Amino acid sequence: MQQVLAILTIDTDNLPPDFPEILKHEQEVVANWKQEGVLEHLFLRPTRNGAVLLFTGLTEEEARARMEILPFYKLRKSIEYHSLIKQF
Repeated sequence: MQQVLAILTIDTDNLPPDFPEILKHEQEVVANWKQEGVLEHLFLRPTRNGAVLLFTGLTEEEARARMEILPFYKLRKSIEYHSLIKQF
C-alpha cells in the first residue's frame, strides 16, 4: 500500500489574529481525513511549528492536493513530501 509522509512547517513568526479559528478548522479537516481512512497518523512537532502527516492509499500528487486545502497551507513556511514503501 502506498504511503506518503508530509512534513509541514508553519511560519510561527507571522500568525494572523484569527489563528485559533484557523486551528479549529484545521483540526476538523484532518479529523475528516482520519475518518475517511486516508490519514494514518498525525504527529505534532515538539517545536510546535508544524506537523508530520502520514497518508495511506494516496499517491504523492493526491497527498499534495489534500495538503493544499488545509487551512495551515496558507501559513506554511515549507512542506516536504516523501513517498514511502512499507517493509514490515
